[in-house]
Amino acid sequence: MSTTELPTKEANVLKGHEGAVLAARFNGDGNYCLSCGKDRTLRLWNPHRGIHIKTYKGHGREVRDVHVTTDNSKLCSCGGDRQIFYWDVSTGRVIRKFRGHDSEVNAVKFNEYSSVVVSAGYDRSLRAWDCRSHSTEPIQIIDTFLDSVMSVCLTKTEMIAGSVDGTVRTFDIRIGREISDDLGQPVNCISMSNDGNCVLASCLDSTLRLLDRSTGELLQEYKGHTCKSYKMDCCLTNSDAHVTGGSEDGFIYFWDLVDASVVSRFRAHSSVVTSASYHPKDNCMISASVDGTIKVWKT
Repeated sequence: MSTTELPTKEANVLKGHEGAVLAARFNGDGNYCLSCGKDRTLRLWNPHRGIHIKTYKGHGREVRDVHVTTDNSKLCSCGGDRQIFYWDVSTGRVIRKFRGHDSEVNAVKFNEYSSVVVSAGYDRSLRAWDCRSHSTEPIQIIDTFLDSVMSVCLTKTEMIAGSVDGTVRTFDIRIGREISDDLGQPVNCISMSNDGNCVLASCLDSTLRLLDRSTGELLQEYKGHTCKSYKMDCCLTNSDAHVTGGSEDGFIYFWDLVDASVVSRFRAHSSVVTSASYHPKDNCMISASVDGTIKVWKT
């Protein structure tokens, strides 16, 4: 992909949140996106047409993360009220609330079959919840972290989590093995490359670090942006050719995956860019900010 094909042109602005937007995510096919924020709501949008579709209310505090199932029928969300909500997308009804974390919940993800939700908490734990059973107790708790767990990714057989204790930890669910890679800096977000071979970790020393999943080797570091006090998403483009993420000064950065050079940077928001989500197929991206807006970027 040449740098001219990177999405740096503002195509739409999605307005509706009152206050900071903490996360914005494309759904599995990239036709819709979800956002959540300080105003305690989740919102469903058609970002390509700039249309707000639905608002989901129920959380008692800010909503920090949201994830949707592959068939787009269910949502999970989490936040400052220590709960994980399991929603029906079309009716907007809360099917179940999972309680068990002792403090705020930072991140949630469905597994591949949408049968389990895994949550990452300020209470230094990962918890797994069964969406199909009526039990509200977690089916698994991992509490080997030394500080807040900020972010989680799932594969078919593994849970990968990033923590403020400076580690990215991989748990093999089948054999119960834990591998810990110490980055020496607080990790506030992790994401996986599309080929599944690498993990990208955003650290609070204003550096993104790319790790080889099989060896734990540090492959590359990406710098230039500011990330010192906010949880900010980072991701790879759908071709894995570039790394992208926000900055506390409102800029979005694109780096070349291999040589880590900044190939593009532009002012995207008037405040901290909290979230960046890349379209699964097209050259399109959404970003969210403390300024209360979500922006859609195209080439």
